[in-house]
Amino acid sequence: MSVDPAKMTAYCGLYCEDCAFHTGSIPDLARDLRKELRRVRFDKVAEVIPFLEADAYKQTYEFLGSLVKLRCKGCKTSGRSQFCHIAQCAIKKDFQGCWECADFAACSKMDFLVPVHGDAHVKNLRKIKKVGVKEWAAGGPPWYSAPKKIKVEKGD
Repeated sequence: MSVDPAKMTAYCGLYCEDCAFHTGSIPDLARDLRKELRRVRFDKVAEVIPFLEADAYKQTYEFLGSLVKLRCKGCKTSGRSQFCHIAQCAIKKDFQGCWECADFAACSKMDFLVPVHGDAHVKNLRKIKKVGVKEWAAGGPPWYSAPKKIKVEKGD
């Protein structure tokens, strides 16, 4: 492991080096697609092809720009933590991570993680609390769980 695992373990228990925004795969693809769209002057193409919606193209191009901005060095090594309620809470309590909090398993601040990460963060936090960050990180992947399937009712 090349980086200090304590710095790459997010407050919520997810591991930053595994994240697509840390590795840069999504930001790089978005950047490259924007570059190619500019190269072929796709804004002009969208204006002249009847089934392409020029406004939708503009929104898509801007959305790709927002994905480029999602490149992240980790919540403990960049300013990203200023946007995260979980990180702000841990910092305020002077915790290295949520594993130091007795209420992490029931914390509603982490609810937004569930659709993407399932219960991985809670499993990770329990393990970190038990063995410590370094031993947990040395165990290697998988640090993420598949999200739980959400049952959608007809008509939704």
